[in-house]
Amino acid sequence: MKQISDRATLRDGVTMPWLGLGLWRVEGQKTIDDAIRAALDAGYTAFDTATAYDNEEQIGRALHKLGVNRSDLFITTKLWNPQHVQGYDACIEACKQSLAWLRLDVIDLYLIHWPVPSRGKTVEAWRALIQLQKEGLVRSIGVSNFHIHHLEMLERETGVIPSVNQVERHPWLNQRELIDYCRAKNILVEAYSPLMRGHIKDEPVLAEIGDRYKKSAAQVVLRWHLQGGVACIPKSVHANRIQENAALFDFDLSDDEMASVDALNRNRRLLPDPDKMDYCG
Repeated sequence: MKQISDRATLRDGVTMPWLGLGLWRVEGQKTIDDAIRAALDAGYTAFDTATAYDNEEQIGRALHKLGVNRSDLFITTKLWNPQHVQGYDACIEACKQSLAWLRLDVIDLYLIHWPVPSRGKTVEAWRALIQLQKEGLVRSIGVSNFHIHHLEMLERETGVIPSVNQVERHPWLNQRELIDYCRAKNILVEAYSPLMRGHIKDEPVLAEIGDRYKKSAAQVVLRWHLQGGVACIPKSVHANRIQENAALFDFDLSDDEMASVDALNRNRRLLPDPDKMDYCG
């Protein structure tokens, strides 16, 4: 990856930017307008949201006002748990509602947000996503927060493997086993919370590596993700930070530096374990 426009080719042939802007908990029309404008100016074309974030409508409005060429964008959104657990028809309607809010004819990547293990509807929801892709309402389908056993279930029950698995991933939770499994199955792993929710400052080795390249600790971590073959969606609403997070393509970490970041792993989650997260409200 040598520039922000570089894309990964997913298992279904769709191409997806390696770096996108995460829009979790980004609220208020002006804030969203300004963040998306700053991201576009910095070269981003990928934007990640979800029905649960309650900002799809504002994002659609922002993109419409900015007059961006649709073919230049890659939009990801996610099926939320309450619709997931209602079954197939509710999942279809949820996607159509997201399309309306986002003012899109097609969603580039549609994900099941969480597996919701106790409700037993995940395979049914996955069948709905398969149908949505067949109908051309979404270009690519995937999942979020899925462990290996969840992925195995989808393949076993439907024969269709997700293109993307978006998961919590950062130096404290490097997800090595999951990444190796996904790579073997040609599933692209995408990291959310890639910057440890502010805990980067707790690991001085990241700043030390950054000093060698005149880069920030955050840039070191994002470069670690990308060099490890993991896409990422850092969140920010500040133009200077959005620009900084995109300035990743003029340096490479050495093998030893990559190993140093890997060695920070604690298997520590900052969000719920998907086997325990069962919110359906």
